[in-house]
Amino acid sequence: MANVQSSNLGYPRLGEKREWKKALENYWNNKISEEQLLSETKELRLHALKKQQDKGIDLIPVGDFSFYDHILDTSITFGIVPKRFAYDGGKVPIDTYFEIARGKDDAVASEMTKWFNTNYHYIVPELEGAKPQLTENRALFYYEEAKQELGIDGKPVLVGPITYLKLAKGNADFKGLLDQLVPLYGQVLKELQDAGATWVQIDEPYLATSFDKSELALFEEVYANFAKVAPDLKIELQTYFESLDYFEDVVKLPVAAIGVDFVHDHGESIEALERFGFPADKVLAAGVIDGRNVWRADLDAKLALLERIAKVVPKERLIVQPSSSLLHVPVTKLSEPDLDGVLLGGLSFADEKLVELVALAKALNGEDVKAVFADAKAGLDAINGSHHRNNAEVQEAIRNLENVEVKRDLPFAERIKLQHEWLQLPLLPTTTIGSFPQSPEVRKKRSDWLKKVITDAEYEKFIEEETERWIRIQEDLDLDVLVHGEFERTDMVEYFGQKLDGFQATKFGWVQSYGSRAVRPPLVYGDVAFTEAITVKESVYAQSLTDRPVKGMLTAPVTIINWSFVRDDVPDYVVANQVGLALRKEVEALEAAGIRVIQVDEPALREGLPLKRSRWQKYLDDAVYSFKLTTTSVKNDTQIHTHMCYAEFEDIIDTISALDADVISIETSRSHGEIIETFEKVGYDKEIGLGVYDIHSPRVPTTGEIQDNIRRALKVIDARQFWVNPDCGLKTRKEKETVAALRDMVNATKEIREEYKVTK
Repeated sequence: MANVQSSNLGYPRLGEKREWKKALENYWNNKISEEQLLSETKELRLHALKKQQDKGIDLIPVGDFSFYDHILDTSITFGIVPKRFAYDGGKVPIDTYFEIARGKDDAVASEMTKWFNTNYHYIVPELEGAKPQLTENRALFYYEEAKQELGIDGKPVLVGPITYLKLAKGNADFKGLLDQLVPLYGQVLKELQDAGATWVQIDEPYLATSFDKSELALFEEVYANFAKVAPDLKIELQTYFESLDYFEDVVKLPVAAIGVDFVHDHGESIEALERFGFPADKVLAAGVIDGRNVWRADLDAKLALLERIAKVVPKERLIVQPSSSLLHVPVTKLSEPDLDGVLLGGLSFADEKLVELVALAKALNGEDVKAVFADAKAGLDAINGSHHRNNAEVQEAIRNLENVEVKRDLPFAERIKLQHEWLQLPLLPTTTIGSFPQSPEVRKKRSDWLKKVITDAEYEKFIEEETERWIRIQEDLDLDVLVHGEFERTDMVEYFGQKLDGFQATKFGWVQSYGSRAVRPPLVYGDVAFTEAITVKESVYAQSLTDRPVKGMLTAPVTIINWSFVRDDVPDYVVANQVGLALRKEVEALEAAGIRVIQVDEPALREGLPLKRSRWQKYLDDAVYSFKLTTTSVKNDTQIHTHMCYAEFEDIIDTISALDADVISIETSRSHGEIIETFEKVGYDKEIGLGVYDIHSPRVPTTGEIQDNIRRALKVIDARQFWVNPDCGLKTRKEKETVAALRDMVNATKEIREEYKVTK
C-alpha cells in the first residue's frame, strides 16, 4: 500500500535574512549586474529547495520563486505587457519586467492590489489589446534546474488561467482570452510532461470565492483540455483561503488531485467531504497546517482531522500539506533565539511547518513520531497556560464592553463646523498620509541605537532633529496639515506592538508585502493592554515647532490584526477589541496633550474581508466597532482622520461611513480614477482625500497629471469635502523625489484653487 505523502505549496522568497530583497535593490540601484542578480537569487532558490528536501517533503514546489510577483510572472510568460512599456514580443527583458511593477519616467507602473484577503500585493494584469504568446516556459526552467542541481523531481507551480484572468483588468472578452491562453498553458504542460515531470500544481484560488455555479463549466472545459494535452502529467488543482461553495462539483473536475484548505474553511470542508464523498480516482491534498499564521499546530488535533478525512479518502490517495503557500510566513524561528522561551515554544515558521507536515504524514503511515507530538503539546500547553494569555484585568474589560460609549457626542454635520472654525484651512487642504523617507541615515541611527552604539539621548536628539528638518520642509512646501514623519518607527504596526502588552516583535520575522518590500508583523501572543503613552512625545514635539496643525498618527485595530500574526486560541474580534480599548487610552492622551487632529489608519480593513460574502457583515460590524472603540471618546472639535488602501470601495462604502471618521484618505492613483465611479453611484457624506499620485513608484508625477486626478475627483465630490494628499505614506521613497512630488502636488492644488476663486 502506498504511503501518505507530504507536500508544500510554496516557500518564502525573501531568504532568512532578506537576502532576496537586498539582491533586488542592489540591482535596481546599479550596484550589481544582471548576471550577479541571477547568480545570487539562484543560490537562494536552491538553498530553499535543499531545505525542503532535507526535511523530507515528498512533493517540493518549484517555480514558486519570483523576482517580484507570481502574477506578474504569469503575465510576462504569456507576453501580456501594457503598451506603454514598448514591448515588441519575445522573452520579456528583466528591466521591462521591473518597469511594469515599478514604473519609469514615461510610463506609470501597473496597478497593485491585495492577493485575495492577504497582505501580499500582486501586479494587476492589463488585458486591453493583449495578444497572448508563450515567451518562455518558466515552469520548465525551474523544474529542470531543481532536477539537475539537486536531484529533486519537483512539482512545478502555475497560476491557473481562470484565476489569472479574473484578477486582471481590461478584460472585455474573458472567454476569448481564455481560449487563447489555454493552448499556451497546454504547451507549458506538454513540455513539462516531456521533461519527465510527474506532478504540476495549478493554483485556482478563485474556486474558493463566491461565484455563479455556471462558471464551473469553464473549469471543466479548461482542465479537460489540459488532460488531453498532457495525459501523463498529474495535475493538482489547488484551492486555498476558504471552503468551496460547490465542493461536490469541484472534486469531480478532470484532474488527478484537488487541494483543499481545511484551516481557513470554518469547518465546512470536512463536513462537505463527509456529506458528498470523494471520487475514487483522485487524490485529496489536505491543507491542514496553517500557511498564514505562525503558531505551532496542535498535532494531535490535526492527526484526528486527518484520520477523519481518511475514513472517506484512503490513505494511499491522501497528501498532507499546508493550507496555502508558506509565502505568508517567515522562514525559520531559529533566527529568534532571544525570544521568551514560552513564546518561542509556541511558534512555527515555514521551516517548522515543514517538520509538522512530515510528522503528520509519518503518523498516518504508522511511523513513530511520539516525541515530535509530545514536544508540540508541551509547547502549546505552556503558552496557553501562561500569564500572557490570562490577564484578568483585560478579560474583565472585554466582558464589560456594553458599558463603553462608542458614539461621538455630535453628528458629523455639526462637529465639522466646530473643526473648521479652529483649523481655518483653505479649500482643498493639502496633507500627507504620515511617514516620510526612512533614509539610510535614519536606519543606521536606529540600528546603532538598538546595538547600544549610541545612547538613548543621542538617538532621541537625532529623531528630534530629523523631525524638525521635515517640519521645515513641509512648511516650505506650504502643506496645510503636517505630520511628524514617524522617524522613530520601523513599521506602522510593529511600532505599536513594541509598546503594548501582549505583543512581541521579532528580529527576522520578515514576510513579503510587495516586490522587495518586506514587513515584520508583530506577534500578538497574549492579552493586549495599554501600559504607557506611545506617540504623544513625538507628536507634541512636532506640534511645538509650528503653528500649523500636526496630526497624531496611530494604526487602528483591524489593520493591526490583519498585519500581525494573531494568536489563534480566541476569535480575532476579541483581540481587535482589546487593541481598541488600549488605543482609546492613547487617543485620549494625545488629545489631552493638545493634539487636535488624530489620524487612526485602517489601510487593511478591506483586505481582511472574508472571501465569502455571507461572512462580510459580521467582519465589517466588528471592524466598525473596534474603530469606534478607539476614536469616539474625543471632543467634538478634535478631528479624526483615517486612511485606507485601494480596494473595491463600492462594496464597503456604508462601512466606511459608519466608521464616522471626519476625514478619510484613500489610495487610488493606480486605479486610474476607477474609484470615482463609486462616488458617482453612491456619494459620500464626510470629508475625503483620494490619493493624487502613486507613492509605490520612484517616478515623480507632473503637475498636470496631479491636476487631472484632482479634477476627475471634483466632478463627483464637492470641493468643500475634498483633501489633496499622496496615495500612501512616503517611508519607502527617497527624499529628493518625495520633495519634488509634494511640491508638484501643492502647486497643482494652488492652481486649481485659483480656478475656484479661492486662495489662502
